[in-house]
Amino acid sequence: MAKAINNIKRFELSPEDKRKKDLEEVENALIDNKDSILELLTAVGHMHDRGILSLLNGLFGQGDKVLNVLVKAVDKPEATNTIKNLLLMVGTLGTINVQQLEPLLLKLNSGVARVAEHKETDEKTSYFDLVKALKDPEVNRAVTLLITFLKGMGEDTSAMERNTQLPEDQKIHKMEKNERDVPPNKRE
Repeated sequence: MAKAINNIKRFELSPEDKRKKDLEEVENALIDNKDSILELLTAVGHMHDRGILSLLNGLFGQGDKVLNVLVKAVDKPEATNTIKNLLLMVGTLGTINVQQLEPLLLKLNSGVARVAEHKETDEKTSYFDLVKALKDPEVNRAVTLLITFLKGMGEDTSAMERNTQLPEDQKIHKMEKNERDVPPNKRE
């Protein structure tokens, strides 16, 4: 019958063997990622040529001073409003339907191209010329498009607005708006 194993000796690498193993592991990783490393070195070389590395070294070397200047700059009311406006604009850009906007932008580009080709003259346009121009199908389409656009701009979009006001301020403004909308003889 076999005896139970009571003493287990662990195989430990000497520091020299461990270093060789680690070096081999790093070497294999370098070989496996050769293309990525070469691209990274090329990018770092370009950054060095343009002085970006010197700039970054200076920024990190003077980190506390740079951070202090940045905090003071952002602490100004204009900077705070700029950041708020930027965030609001980014949120608004997310609501634009680019597929609907594309045809309008193409027409706008076409109109700008025609204006660029047109030389300025002292010639004046009379009322008769305007009426005559409305018979031109392209002008008529543009005027119809402009009128449709103006009608869309005139629509009440207050329900779609995303306000940055506090909820209690929104209630006050709604009450004031409702009071203005109710004729004086109908008020309580």
